[in-house]
Amino acid sequence: MATRVAIGNNKGGAKKTTLAVRLAEALAKAGKRVGVVDFDPQGNASRRLGWKDNPDAPQLTAAEAIEYNEKQIVFEGQAAEVWQPIGWTTPYAERIRLIPARYTLEDRATEAGMRGAWRRLAKSLKGTDDDLDYVLIDCPPSLGHLTQMALGACHFALASTEPEYDSIEAAVRYRDFVAASADDLGNPDLSFLGLVVSAYDMRVGAHVGQLDGARQIFGDQVWGVVPRRSLITNADEYAQPLDEISDSSEVRGVFENLAQRFVKEVPAA
Repeated sequence: MATRVAIGNNKGGAKKTTLAVRLAEALAKAGKRVGVVDFDPQGNASRRLGWKDNPDAPQLTAAEAIEYNEKQIVFEGQAAEVWQPIGWTTPYAERIRLIPARYTLEDRATEAGMRGAWRRLAKSLKGTDDDLDYVLIDCPPSLGHLTQMALGACHFALASTEPEYDSIEAAVRYRDFVAASADDLGNPDLSFLGLVVSAYDMRVGAHVGQLDGARQIFGDQVWGVVPRRSLITNADEYAQPLDEISDSSEVRGVFENLAQRFVKEVPAA
């Protein structure tokens, strides 16, 4: 089993998907084998990694990985047929695999009351990520059923936030939910790793104040600060690796430093 990390926040727009994609990229560049599970029905991580949905020939996605069969069972290892290569062509892209998502994943969120529902992802992934070092799960902006499934399948949780009051408050809710719910999710060893503050602009007074507040709340668990840069937005928008963006050395260095801390803090399986 790979070491699995759920990336979340109880608020949208907290740069969870950017962190998941760019951390996966930096880890792969460092030689790690990484899986990305897109567990948000918006499917943004899938698109940004170059995956293209084909409505005329639908591919298997996260929704099928955790779908009940006629006996209301999710088989162990059901995700094996869902892992796919990403669409990037950089040399390190071959070290990244993807379980993509589309809007149909929302249907699985309505099945929270079914038998063993919150363990479906853990069962589905079992034995399918043994050749990977890490799996990053991009959670929806919620503490609901999909996020609970992700946390139930993971060893660790990592929060992403913007330097804004509402986003940091929602990251605190995510951290506290992890601490309070691990036993209930059948995953008592689940632990919270830390917080990454993204889209930080030192010219904005509120950002400076909120970053100070985040450090007071999270202390040494503030892993790092990603600056607000248009080239990150452009790379996300056009589904490109940062290596293909000119003048991206500063940003690449930020994510590479995060990857170094990640490897130090998170033991690979």
